[in-house]
Amino acid sequence: MTTARATAPDRSDQPDRPRTVRRLATFAAIGVVSTLAYVVLYGSLRSVASAQVANLVALAVTAVANTTANRRLTFGVHGRDGFLADQLAGLAAFAIALGITSGAIGLLAIAAPDAPLPVEIVVVVSANVAATVVRFLVLRGWLDRAGPSHRAHVPQGAPR
Repeated sequence: MTTARATAPDRSDQPDRPRTVRRLATFAAIGVVSTLAYVVLYGSLRSVASAQVANLVALAVTAVANTTANRRLTFGVHGRDGFLADQLAGLAAFAIALGITSGAIGLLAIAAPDAPLPVEIVVVVSANVAATVVRFLVLRGWLDRAGPSHRAHVPQGAPR
C-alpha cells in the first residue's frame, strides 16, 4: 500500500502578506535581543567613554550579529554566497542608524546637557527604534533584490 505525501500548495500567485508578517515578527524579535545587547554595552561603556563613543561601539558590535541573524532567520538566506555583500548592506543600515542615534544624542546634549544615564538610554533606544525601521527596509530591499539564486535551496513547505 502506498501513501500519498502531502505537498504544500503552490502559493506563488497569492499575496505575500503572511510572509511579510512572519518577517516582521522575526525581525522584531531579533531587534529586541539586539537592543538589549546594545543597552548593556552602551550603559557599560558610558562610564568610561562619551555618549557618542559608547553609541558607536555598541552599534558596531551589535550590527554584524544583527545583520547575520536577520539574513538567516528573517530573510531565509543561507550559506556564504553573498555574505560579504549582505554585510555591506548591513553596514549601510548601520551608517544610517549611527546618524540617527548620534543626532539624537547631540540634540539631547543641547536640550539637557546634564541628563542622567537613564534618560540617555531612553533617547538612544527611541532613536534605535526609528533606525530599526530603516534597517528593515534596507535589508529587505537588498536581500529581496538579490533574488532566489542568493538563497540556498529550501524545500517547498519548509519554514523560511
